[in-house]
This record gives sequence, C-alpha cells and structure tokens, in this order.
Amino acid sequence: MSLSLIRAISSRKNQLGIGFFSYSRHFHSQWQITAPKCSIHSSLGSRWFSGNMIPELNQTCSVRQTNGFCSVSLNGVVDSNLGSEGETIDVEDVSLNVGPLDKKKPTVVYKKPIDFTKIDAKLLPTVMIIGRPNVGKSALYNRLIRRREALVYNTPDDHVTRDIREGIAKFGDLRFNVLDSAGIETEVSSGTILGRTTSMTANVLSRTQFAVLIIDVRAGLHPLDLEVGKWLRKHAPQIKPIVVMNKSESIGESLAEVASEALALGFGEPTAISAETGLGMTALYEVLHPLLEDYMVETLNDRCSQDDVTSEENLSDEDESKLPLQLAIVGRPNVGKSTLLNALLEEERVLVGPEAGLTRDAVRVQFEFQGRTVYMVDTAGWLERTERDKGPASLSIMQSRKSLMRAHIVALVLDAEEIIKGQRSMTHSEVVIARRAVEEGRGLVVIVNKMDCLRGKKNSEMYKKIKEAVPIEVQTVIPQITGIPVVFISALEGRGRLQVMNEVIGTYQRWCSRLSTGRLNRWLIKVMSRHSWKDSASQPKIKFFTQVKARPPTFVAFLTGKTQLLESDIRFLTKSLKDDFDLGGTPIRIIQRSVLRTSPSGKSSGGNTSRSGGPARQRTTSDKRTVSV
Repeated sequence: MSLSLIRAISSRKNQLGIGFFSYSRHFHSQWQITAPKCSIHSSLGSRWFSGNMIPELNQTCSVRQTNGFCSVSLNGVVDSNLGSEGETIDVEDVSLNVGPLDKKKPTVVYKKPIDFTKIDAKLLPTVMIIGRPNVGKSALYNRLIRRREALVYNTPDDHVTRDIREGIAKFGDLRFNVLDSAGIETEVSSGTILGRTTSMTANVLSRTQFAVLIIDVRAGLHPLDLEVGKWLRKHAPQIKPIVVMNKSESIGESLAEVASEALALGFGEPTAISAETGLGMTALYEVLHPLLEDYMVETLNDRCSQDDVTSEENLSDEDESKLPLQLAIVGRPNVGKSTLLNALLEEERVLVGPEAGLTRDAVRVQFEFQGRTVYMVDTAGWLERTERDKGPASLSIMQSRKSLMRAHIVALVLDAEEIIKGQRSMTHSEVVIARRAVEEGRGLVVIVNKMDCLRGKKNSEMYKKIKEAVPIEVQTVIPQITGIPVVFISALEGRGRLQVMNEVIGTYQRWCSRLSTGRLNRWLIKVMSRHSWKDSASQPKIKFFTQVKARPPTFVAFLTGKTQLLESDIRFLTKSLKDDFDLGGTPIRIIQRSVLRTSPSGKSSGGNTSRSGGPARQRTTSDKRTVSV
C-alpha cells in the first residue's frame, strides 16, 4: 500500500484517531499528527497506546493492532455534521473496528446536554396547554412561539379558541411542539360546541407527552380547575401536568395562598407566570428543561438502537430545492372549508358543524402528500369588515387576509347549493377573494363543494349544468388568469380529495416554473408572426424577452426605442404564454424596459432615458433661474 494512500485515509476528518501502522515495532509517522500525545504499551504481541487524541476534546483513546489496522475506543467524538467546529456529543463505549471486511457503523449513546436546535421537528416532544376557558392559554402559546398567531381577546362569556393550534416553541434553547387547546368544560352535553371541543382535545391529548395545566391566579383555585384535573387523570393518566398560575403580575401576598390551594390538584408545586408580560418564564423554563431533556435522551437512544435508523437522521437538514407548499383554504362562512381540511387529513383535526362562523382561528396543519411537505391553513369565513364587527369576529377577518398573503396556492371553496339558489357561480365576496389572490401573485384553484346534494335523477340535469357553467363564469369574472382549475367534490363524503391535491400540486409546479431565455425568444418569433397587426408601424419592436423570477412567473420585455406595449399587447402575450407553456391558474407579470439605441458616432440615443436629436442648445444663466435658449 502506498504512503500517499495511507496518509489520505488516516487524515480523514470523520475517522479521527484511526490510522495504519506497519507490523514493525515503529508506528507510522502519520500517528504523530493524529495522536500526538499517545504513549505506547506492549502486551503479548498486541501494541496498545492511550492518550489525548485532540487537546481541545480532552478525551482519551486506546488503539489495538488488528491485521495491519487499528481499532479505537473513546468517550468523545467530533461529528462534522452536527454544526460548527468544536461542537461535541457525548458518547459511551464507542468502538470503531475498521477492517478490510468490517464496515459496521458506530453506536452513539446520547447524553446530556442535548442541543434541541439540531433535532428534527418530527422527533421533538409535544406539550399541550390545557385549562378551563379564559385563563390565558392562547397568550402563553403566543409567548412560546414568539408570534401573535392565536387570537387573544378578553371574553368572559364566550370562548375564543375552538380549534387546536400547533406550533414550534422557541423557549430559550428548548424546542418542542406546543399545542393550544380550547377551554375544557366537563359538564356540558356532547352536542354543544364546548362538548365537541372537549372531545377533540381528549383525542389529541392521548398523542402528547407533556401537558401544562393553567389556572387563573386572580380567581384562585376555581371548582372548574378541580374538574379539569379529574378529567385529565381520566383521559391521560400517563401524563403528569405542570401546574402554572397565570396572570400573576399584579398579585402580591395572596400569591402564596393561591399556590397552597393549587396543591389540592395533586400535581405538585405550581409555577407563577404572566404570559402577557413574560414574568416567571425563567421558572417555567427550569421546570420544563429537565423533563424534555430526559425524554429526548431516551427517544434518541431508542432510535439509534434500531438497525435501520442512523444517527444522522436525527439532524434537521432542509433541502432548499424542495420547499414546503403553503396552501390556504378560503371562502365564505359555512361552505365546508373545515370539512375539506379534515377530509384531506383523513382525521377530525378541526371543529366542524352546521353552525356558520364556527372557525375563528386560522389553523395551520402540516402533512405529507406524495413525499412533499404541505402546510395547510384553514381560515375563518371571509366577510367584508364593517364597523359592527368587533372582538373575535374582527380579528378573524384580519387573520384570514394575512393567511391569504402568506400562501403559495389559494383554494377558493364555493357552495353548490348557493350556486343553485343564487343562479350565479360567485358572489361579490368570493370575487374579491379571487382578485386579491391574483393581485398578490398567488396560484388559484376553485373548489365547488357539497356536490352530494345534487344526487339523484331529479338533479342530474342541474349537476351537468353546474359542471359546464361554473368554469366559464369563473373565467369571465377573473379574466386576469386563464385556465383556472375547477374541482367538484363532496368533502363530507371524502370524494374528490386526491383530485384536489393533484390540482394544487400541479398549480404549484406551474407557479414555480422557469423558462430558458433561448426558448422564450424562439417562442416570441413564432407568436409575433402569427398575430395580425394593423401595419408594421403598430407592431411593437421587442428586442429581447426573458424571465427574471418565478413564484409567480415574471418576464421582462426589452423594447427598442420609445414604443411601449399596449394593454391589448400585454394580454395577447400573457394568453400566449399560458397556452403554449401550460401556465394556467397562475398569474403572469410582464415588465417593459426600453433599450438604448447606439448611433454610428458611438453615442446612445432613443429610449426613455435618452434625448431626441436636433441642434445643440446653449444654456444661459439669469438672476432667478437657469434658462434654455
């Protein structure tokens, strides 16, 4: 074996302390670089050495001769995939046996401390915030995720939160999945809204690992708090919740009294915080940190013990070339948006019912579809904001508009029953939604829901008329986009679920598409020749055509001289792009720029920034201003 090959293998970064040596009594000189502080010991034909592999690690190693190779045992390794230089993970009894036929991977045992920022979000623990209504659950949720996503409004007689929101908490160096739940009331009938939200909370709680039970320190230990504690023991006996006394920023001596009362819950010492001002969050961190760290150590070690899972899968490695898809489901109230989200997820994730305006929060859910990550947002019913809309209704309208602006693809849901009654496909509010999505540059997919109401022989003709008339009317009302996909489904029965996602994925791919400059200019020559111009003078002189960005597709037309494209010319080019390159359902933007002409003398002329020719003008000054003559 050549010395260059030996040096190359020995100097690999991920095999620190591993090298070759000869059968003679002298080690290869490469060991002087890899392990400079090793001492050699002889034992019955086997040569052992131990010492400090790298001074910065302060770890020990032992190397034994095996068939011309050496095996290393150490208690600390450096992994270049974990981050910047110098970061280490603690391992125990790691044995690297590198031989000609032995290619086993090392077994890594995780110990404290754990860096939560480098762990995949799918492996993070889940903490659910529970409690009776109006105790500050949503305020604590916003504090943990560092954003104002959940609606917060002081309504003692009403319950703002009705669905379960999910987010990633950024609590110091801790990272975990946090769930905001609706208020729990145990003594309610199952048919009411509170009864349905409590049942949904129980289903989600069975899949969580930790819980935070919030009580209102101003009201003391309420009887409903004791009922919530009993309900928690019944539905999640494996979880011991962390008791938190919220709204404690203005409580003085009575805080100790309320803390002693909270011991009656049987869940240990409470922690006083203020989710609104951030008071006591350090104490909550000290309570959560050891629990979450112990859970992550056990979880990571269990995954590493499996043969088909490597330790590198625990690290978050986002592929920038395949970004997640942001989908917003919008529409008027009571058209089936929440039912559609449950049908796409194939589970009861959000609250549904016959009541109009049931959804208040914009619920964001992540799921996988054909290997692609999709973030889907169920928004509240879209209404025109008026002066009478105050409180949660006004906040819901604002949140729906923000969700539309953040989305990549907008799914506009229509009601088939309302189409039959109104004899029109889209109302004014739905037209406003579609046009705003186009103005923001978002892809658009129209979904006609409740088609199950048109079953039977009596409604067969109406069913056919709707399928023929709706795409035509949608295209007439929204002329800015051609080829808008229209899907007819029944979310209640789950019919058309795959068709919806296929149209959404197809629209997203067209929204992200890029066309080469050469292909565009060859297309431009053909499309300009097949258009009927009045005369050669009216034909715009487009010298160059290129795409400058995607999401949405944006093109720049470089024109010769001062001529500009008319609105009819831009519509012609836009329609030709969509027809020839299959860009239906996505807005297309065309920008005009003038190209400076170069005269024979070498001076540029023409264009928006150049002057027209003529005799030179002299400038004379006066007392007041400069005058051209």
